[in-house]
Formats: sequence, C-alpha cells, structure tokens
Amino acid sequence: MSVQPPSGDSPGIRISDADRERAAARLHQALSEGRITVSELEERLAVVYAARYGADLAPPLADLPGDPLDVTVPPPPLSTPVGPPVVLRTGVGGLRRTGGWAVPARLRVQSGMGSVLLDFCDAELSHPVIEVELEMGAGSARLLLPDDATADVDGLVASMGHVRSKVPSVPMAGHPHFRIYGRSGMGSVTVRRRYRFAGRYF
Repeated sequence: MSVQPPSGDSPGIRISDADRERAAARLHQALSEGRITVSELEERLAVVYAARYGADLAPPLADLPGDPLDVTVPPPPLSTPVGPPVVLRTGVGGLRRTGGWAVPARLRVQSGMGSVLLDFCDAELSHPVIEVELEMGAGSARLLLPDDATADVDGLVASMGHVRSKVPSVPMAGHPHFRIYGRSGMGSVTVRRRYRFAGRYF
C-alpha cells in the first residue's frame, strides 16, 4: 500500500476510537436533553462510528451546541467508589433486579449457572460512578443502562463466552458512569440500552 504525500485538499488528521466515543457521548447527551430523537441518534451514531477524520464528525454534530470538531478534550475524571460492595449471589437459579431498586456504589454479582438481569433504567442511581463486579460461571448476564449512561467494560474478561457493549465508554459530566469488570466463564455478558416494542421494554 502506498502512502500519498500531504496535499492541499488533505482530509486532515485521522481520529481515534476515543474521539469517536466522545462524539457518541455528545449525541447521547443530546438525546437525554430532547434535542434529537432515538431514530436520529441511531442514524448519527452510524456516521460517527464510520468516521475516519475529524471533518467526518461535523455533519452528525453540526446542529448541536459546541464545536463539532472539538473532540480532543478528555472527559473529566471521576472518583472511584469506596467501601465494601453489596453482594448478590445465585447458583443455578436466575437473579433479577428491575424497577425502582436502590443501586449501591459498588455491586458484586456471583452466579454459578443462572442467568442475571440487572435493569438500571428505573433504578435509584445516587452515585456518579457505579462499579459492577461480575463473577459468572456458565450463565449469561444482561445489564440494561439508562439512555444517558456510559459504561467501561475493559476490565471484563470472558473465557469461552463473549462480552458485548452497545453504549459509549467515555464518561460524561453529570451522567451516570458504570465500571464493569470481572470474569465470565462460558456465558455471555451484554451491556445495552433497553429496547422498546409495542409499548413494552425489554
């Protein structure tokens, strides 16, 4: 592959994955503020994640507050939760937390073969950063996050299963951020928003 020399019409500097995540976080914030719809969010995210240069990020961000190309400012640091975690355990049965439950700053989930569902969408989130440690055996886990939340899953390791996150990883000031780590044996771990179909969420 040959590398072309710089020219006057060069598209500019290539962006990084972190730049794309920051742009995606701005779109999710715009959704939470009511500036764009869910369908617009999906269309714009497709453009953001396909972007290679800073100029590629201008169209999906052009009508939102701020400089569309200002994607290099690092997110504000977030403090790490302290204190012992709240432990949830299950063996071969399932474990579910849904509705208006109070979420602690630190949560440890231990599951042998059962499935785990943690729905944070209607929960009481009193902490800016929430740590979730997963110790999964053969079961799978689903973590459903609010539309304005972000999640870092880099510390989560799957032996024979897989880890899939469909939410931005870069934290946003004023919005809940999840740090999800631990291990999964043979099951899968999915982190995503809730889906809505026929007036019902799942």
